[in-house]
Amino acid sequence: MTREPGIVSGVSVAHHHASVEAIDAASAESQREAVEQLLARDGVAEALVLQTCNRAERYVVTEDPQRGRDVLASSTSDLPAGTVAEMDHEESLRHLLRVAAGLESLVPGEDQILGQVRDAREDARHAGGLGPVLDDAVTKAIHVGERARTETAINDGVVSLGSAAVELAGRECDLASATALVVGAGEIATLASEALADRAGVDHLLVANRTVPHAEHIVSTVDVSASATGLGALPSAVDTADLVVSATASPQPVFDVETFGTVGDTVVVDIGQPRDVPRGAGEYAGVSVFDLDDLESITAATRASRDAAAEAVEEIVESEFRNLLTQFKRNRADDVISSMYESAERVKARELQEAFGKLDLDDDQQEVVESMADSLVNQLLAAPTESLRDAAEDDDWTTIDTALRLFDPHFGSGEQPPSVAMAEDEVHDRLSALVDADD
Repeated sequence: MTREPGIVSGVSVAHHHASVEAIDAASAESQREAVEQLLARDGVAEALVLQTCNRAERYVVTEDPQRGRDVLASSTSDLPAGTVAEMDHEESLRHLLRVAAGLESLVPGEDQILGQVRDAREDARHAGGLGPVLDDAVTKAIHVGERARTETAINDGVVSLGSAAVELAGRECDLASATALVVGAGEIATLASEALADRAGVDHLLVANRTVPHAEHIVSTVDVSASATGLGALPSAVDTADLVVSATASPQPVFDVETFGTVGDTVVVDIGQPRDVPRGAGEYAGVSVFDLDDLESITAATRASRDAAAEAVEEIVESEFRNLLTQFKRNRADDVISSMYESAERVKARELQEAFGKLDLDDDQQEVVESMADSLVNQLLAAPTESLRDAAEDDDWTTIDTALRLFDPHFGSGEQPPSVAMAEDEVHDRLSALVDADD
């Protein structure tokens, strides 16, 4: 068994400490592509990338934690100071659990992040980025997210980013008599459309998307006057709209700044990541542009009302975090114990073959000798097995790493590890005694 690297390093560029522009700059074209780029770096065994409207995060697994920090630092070196949160092994694991639970979201407890974590897991898996460490970690994170939403009230009454955008827009214009344009057909755009139809009751809803059938699907589900169009019709659509909510994942703005030049009084809420609306659009008379940073005020009241539920979720996170660490410790100890038994089994098999070549034993006698050899191996390794498990529970990684060096058959020059040699001598002496007795 070869030694598995198992130290997680992480970086987070999120709304807590970074602007929309910084998050945009930290994001790759796709999560899968970003994972592949990280895996191409020397020393990176596993990788996971999570990109949403308000966060861009990277996690890597390396044998040397400094190597992990260096790889991640190079991917965020161009970002402004103070926008990147660096995380060590335990910080990364705890943070991933908190993200999936909704504790790190702009809207506490929002449901979209759990689906986004699942998507990140699938992207990493398809890119070959998930191994024994990150697979267990992200699976645990999803489990925590599910527990948070079924066992607490963390998402009771919580608005999504889409409905938060509608609430903000309602402060700026009369939605009941408005024509609203929603750009995009993803989850957030769908939620915004539903909020405009169900809660705001807009006069007419227009949904624009690159793939028109997807926009038509949203139109078919809302209970207001609605129509669908393609992105090519955006200039005329904006002309008729009192409110624009844009929520695409396009790498480039979907609007030209000139589109807003003659539209008059229009409220624009841009929750695309990266931006869908060029910054200069807000300079035209009558055009008010809001982005993700502006939603912070909308979600402040919701966040305050979730404090009690968040405390319960924090307890879930801490409990599951301890379970995850214990799981990793046991896995590392089991790796060493497995290596130890594999080495001893090879010695036993070799010695038995040599003994059987010298002894004239029938099947029953051979079974007795094999049973004795099994008993010897188990007795010899019982004490070190218990010690290794105790070392893992006590975070005694020096003992664990030393045992890996002693028992890993692939470690070093290939010479027999001292502990295995001792076991070999014991088995050899017992079997030699049987040979002498037979003679």
